[in-house]
Amino acid sequence: MPGRWMPDSWRTKPIRQAPAYPDAAKVAAVEQKLRSFPPLVFAGEARKLKAALGKVANGEAILVQGGDCAESFAEFHPDTIRDTFRVLLQMAVVMTFGAALPVVKVGRIAGQFAKPRSDEVEVRGDVSLPSYRGDIVNGIDFTPEARIPDPDRWLTAYSQSAATLNLIRAFAQGGYADLHRVHRWTLGFVDRSPAGDRYRALADRIGECLAFMEACGLTSELPQIRETDFYTSHEALLLGFEESMTRIDSTSGDWYDTSAHMLWIGDRTRQLDGAHVEFLRGVRNPIGLKCGPSLEADDLLRLIDRLNPQNEAGRLTLIARMGADKIANGLPPLVRAVEREGRRVVWTSDPMHGNTVKTASGFKTRPFDRILSEVRQFFDIHRAEGTWAGGVHLELTGTDVTECLGGAQAIDDATLQNRYHTHCDPRLNGAQAIELAFLVAEELKQSRTNPRLAEAV
Repeated sequence: MPGRWMPDSWRTKPIRQAPAYPDAAKVAAVEQKLRSFPPLVFAGEARKLKAALGKVANGEAILVQGGDCAESFAEFHPDTIRDTFRVLLQMAVVMTFGAALPVVKVGRIAGQFAKPRSDEVEVRGDVSLPSYRGDIVNGIDFTPEARIPDPDRWLTAYSQSAATLNLIRAFAQGGYADLHRVHRWTLGFVDRSPAGDRYRALADRIGECLAFMEACGLTSELPQIRETDFYTSHEALLLGFEESMTRIDSTSGDWYDTSAHMLWIGDRTRQLDGAHVEFLRGVRNPIGLKCGPSLEADDLLRLIDRLNPQNEAGRLTLIARMGADKIANGLPPLVRAVEREGRRVVWTSDPMHGNTVKTASGFKTRPFDRILSEVRQFFDIHRAEGTWAGGVHLELTGTDVTECLGGAQAIDDATLQNRYHTHCDPRLNGAQAIELAFLVAEELKQSRTNPRLAEAV
């Protein structure tokens, strides 16, 4: 059984995916400085998200979680933040209107700077250097100087996260999210796509509904129409940074990681007795757990019991990232075990990480048809098991990139290089994200009419 938890108890456990910082004293100094900084998010906000995710666990809402694979210091710009926020708003509107369900909106933003790596080193020709692990750790330039892990980057990440959160809160609460603006959310390149045509038709219907509501005296003064709740999340990979941002909530007396509303454990760092599980078992934020094809049902149940011993709905989100060719065999045993043991969790689909391929020209990409296939299979499996498919977890951007093959824009190997801007993994662009949102809305309609599921939830 695990012993008493403290924010630093992870330091007694074996750790994976930890950068090798050359100056331990400098790391300690940066950690101490961060402990004196204001929190980025507040415990009350994290509790509100947990309550919203509890509704998802109970089949009463849907989760859409998305954003960059890894945020970049160089690409930090208010337009980039706005466009990602806007795409997630569009996706939420499509799902809400299409499936008649509230949508919980969580961004991979304001903290998603670190990335796990399959290899410790990157080799180009005769040169071997430490792998790029995200801007919070080291630089992307292939030079010995850039690839040295530097804890001063934590301070830049904190500053950029604070500024991002400030802008997001203004967008969410200051009128930008007003449903009367639903037409204006369309990005220029999305507006010219087939997904844009479908979205405009839906926006017209929403406009008619709003006009009717206004005639009845319900105007945009209502916060439900004018404002929205939007939360932040990232993978809790750099535990020194996360520990430094962990504080006792003065209201409840519980520990919260104030770097984000929600944190998750990656598929590479989910060892039951490892440092990452040890750290996240003790903070009271809602947390996620990536579930890859190698995860066995018994191991998953042990992880659930470690991370959510009180079986609290909304505390734990299981993020299935199997791959389109492996989900049919990998996911059902996990779903059955969780359901059999009565564990209260949110199930969501990450159709990105298991579908990465390399093209003949050497670009790392994700075929859009494989992404759609994994999402369809995810919903099919949950319908067959009588359980609730709670949402999607996506790497996406609001900018007009060409990083994932296919979609209505018909991005192919020849056009992939036109706007391939990612620092790490390929992302859906806005048009592809809206296409996927319409698919999810259709799947949700089918799920809600499933008699077995209706009885279960």
